Amino acid sequence: VQLQASGGGLVQAGEALRLSCAASGSIFIINVMGWYRQAPGKQRELVAGITSGGRTNYADSVKGRFTISRDNAKNMLYLQMNSLKTEDTAVYYCNARLYSGIDVWGPGTLVTVSS
Repeated sequence: VQLQASGGGLVQAGEALRLSCAASGSIFIINVMGWYRQAPGKQRELVAGITSGGRTNYADSVKGRFTISRDNAKNMLYLQMNSLKTEDTAVYYCNARLYSGIDVWGPGTLVTVSS
């Protein structure tokens, strides 16, 4: 399984951005997919996750502002980020947890929110 994220960039606080992640390879072995982020000097944290059946979970800090979605037919994962805050600035990573329990990571995409 390979993952490739895109859609990061520089936006102002209050604006929106959508991240995309394309999955390729043996995608049928993917169970849960998610977005993580890592801000400078901080540990990587879960932003949002979605199961193969569409069940979602979010970090408290993004609830009501971010929406994760998954298009299994297109092998795509999305993160719609609205009402962005400066504290959302981070490198965002796409993750796939396989049914075997193995985690696969894609290269990060930088999101910078200016005040």
